[in-house]
Amino acid sequence: MKWVAVGGLVVAAGLGACSDGPSVDVPPRPSVDASDATVVDPDGGDGGIADGATPYPFSLPKGFPTPSVPANNPLTKEKVALGRHLFYDKRLSGNGTLSCAGCHEQARAFTDGRPFGIGSTGQVHRRNSQTLANVAYAATMTWANPVLTTLEEQARVPMFGIDPIVELGIRGKEDEVLAALRAEEKYSTLFPAAFPAQADPLTLDNVVRALASFQRTLISGRSAFDRYRYDGDANALTAEQKRGMELFGSETLECFHCHGGFNFTDAVAFEGVPVERRFHNTGLYNIGGAGAFPPGNQGLIDFTGVASDMGKFKAPTLRNIEKTAPYMHDGSIATLDEVLDHYAAGGRTITSGPYAGVGKSNPFKSGFIVSFTISPEDKAAVIAFLRSLTDEAFLTDPSLSNPWPQ
Repeated sequence: MKWVAVGGLVVAAGLGACSDGPSVDVPPRPSVDASDATVVDPDGGDGGIADGATPYPFSLPKGFPTPSVPANNPLTKEKVALGRHLFYDKRLSGNGTLSCAGCHEQARAFTDGRPFGIGSTGQVHRRNSQTLANVAYAATMTWANPVLTTLEEQARVPMFGIDPIVELGIRGKEDEVLAALRAEEKYSTLFPAAFPAQADPLTLDNVVRALASFQRTLISGRSAFDRYRYDGDANALTAEQKRGMELFGSETLECFHCHGGFNFTDAVAFEGVPVERRFHNTGLYNIGGAGAFPPGNQGLIDFTGVASDMGKFKAPTLRNIEKTAPYMHDGSIATLDEVLDHYAAGGRTITSGPYAGVGKSNPFKSGFIVSFTISPEDKAAVIAFLRSLTDEAFLTDPSLSNPWPQ
């Protein structure tokens, strides 16, 4: 019998699949001219802990390592408080209609329940909005961009990006957005408190720093699984969920290869370890039998140009997975039941239309994606285990919720 690690828990393996996966992929300086004086530079300014600011003490769940925090943007309570207000503020968009929370709702584990994200001007994105749960540990910030690796860089994309869509739409309207923020009385105290060493702290640079700081506090690790694994509560999981956990960690299903570790993903970054940036083709498409994915949404190959990177996307965390439907990088699978069907088949078959093809035969598919047979009872057990990863306290934590009057 082989033993494997599932979320830090060693379980016996002997029974069977791996899933792949914010929401925008653009070059590291996205759709914004570096010469443009309005572009924020999250690596500039002091961004540090000045006199009057309070270091933020992480209160981490058992089994969780310390997240990496950039030296030029150390975490403070005041920056987190400011970032929380900005995250929920529609004034942080060019037309005043969309906040970060518009695509990242707390009750949905900071996703939006739609196949594709929708920007402030109504444009529809080509990718599914990812969960922000435990984004502090993300090795890469988007589905398939290997060089967008910090929350500070990521914040620039929805704020200023115009390709593939306009999201918050701030580019060209920086002065109007700053004026709207200055008109809010709360910001007259929140910005100086977060950046006490700066004479004029209400800047877009500091908006970026504060948003990144708040998102680093979106830590989820208080699920039934965590109570079972880390608190020693043998009754936290049902017999069915324990069976599902065994199956999840088996060499038959192969789930743990891409969704192992404390965060149930193989793409993690935290203090004291080498950064892991991995991407996978799960056989979701095989257009014309040549391995192609839909144009404009082909994954890692869009950045590397390497043929074998076709269809490769990062594996998302499975924490709170029952709350983050629909699934896959393009939101094309609606339910967990259908996700398991996809992996049991070894890839998806599309019988008609422009994307027709047999995903199982995709020449670039990961070797971990192999077909398997699973009974209805075992399938239900795996889904029950995945639901044990839901952290209800995280979904309702008032310290992460909208601070503005409703």
